[in-house]
Amino acid sequence: MSGCIGWCVKLSLTVPTFYRVKRGQNLTAIAEVFHLPPRLLACHNRLEREVEEGQVLFIPEREGNLYRVQGGESKTLLCGSPESFEKKNGTACFYIGQVIVL
Repeated sequence: MSGCIGWCVKLSLTVPTFYRVKRGQNLTAIAEVFHLPPRLLACHNRLEREVEEGQVLFIPEREGNLYRVQGGESKTLLCGSPESFEKKNGTACFYIGQVIVL
């Protein structure tokens, strides 16, 4: 028996759509809080420099798991194609140690 009597409500965790930068925060720290690669957060917000206190950022919904690139891996191996990699990660850059979305 599942514990539901008559009807059940499914609860899910949702990520806020927007976030206001607090004093002392930088893009990397904010990306870590939301489990996103910093480059993806920068891409979605068209950032060309570091974030500033009070700035409002759009927090994209992450589709996939985070992974740290190892030696010998490629965009195609990890994401199916270079195009898929770039769409998921908001960048064409690819290097060992980079945190990406699979």
